[in-house]
Amino acid sequence: MKTAKMIPLLLVSFLAAPVFAQSTATEVKRDVNQQQRIENGLKSGQLNTREAAKLEHEETRVDRAQANALKDGKFSVTEKARIEQMQNKVSNDIHADRTNAQTGNPDSTSSKRMQADVQRNVNQEQRIEAGVKNGSLTNHEVAKLERGQARIDAKEAVAGHDGHVSAAEQARVQRTENRQSRRIHRQKHDAQQRG
Repeated sequence: MKTAKMIPLLLVSFLAAPVFAQSTATEVKRDVNQQQRIENGLKSGQLNTREAAKLEHEETRVDRAQANALKDGKFSVTEKARIEQMQNKVSNDIHADRTNAQTGNPDSTSSKRMQADVQRNVNQEQRIEAGVKNGSLTNHEVAKLERGQARIDAKEAVAGHDGHVSAAEQARVQRTENRQSRRIHRQKHDAQQRG
C-alpha cells in the first residue's frame, strides 16, 4: 500500500524538476537580455555612464531577490511574480533611459570601461544560464551565483554613479568579476547535478 502511494509522489517530483529548471532558466535569460540592452545602449550612445550605473543598481536588487528566492531551491509563485515585477520595472527604466534626451559618448574611456564590465556581466549570466539548461547547476548553486552577480552589479553602480569610471574603479570591478568567474567554473564542474 505504501509503495502505491509513493509512486505518484515520485512521479510528481520528477515532473516538477524540469518546471523549476525552466523557471530558473527563464529568470536568468531575462538577466542576460537586460544586461545586453544596457550594453547596447552604452555602445550606441543612448545611455550614458551614469544612467548605466543607475540601471546596474536596479539589477543588483533583482539579482539579490533571485538569490534569496532560490535559497530553498525553488521559486514560489509569489517570489516569481515579485521578481517578474522587478524585472519589468528595470526593463521599462532601460527603455526610458535609452529614449530620453540624454546621450553618452560611446567612445569615451569611461563608457568603454563600463561597456567592458557590462559585457562581462552578459557573459557570466550566459554561463549561468547554460549551467541551468544543461543541469550542471542546481538552483542552490544558482542562488549563490546570483548573489555574486549582485555584488558585481553593485560595484558597477558605485563606479559609474558620478558619470565616470576610473581605471582604479574598473580594476575593483574586474577583481570581483574574476572571483565570480572562478565560482561559476567551480559550481558548473563540481559533482552536484540538477536532480
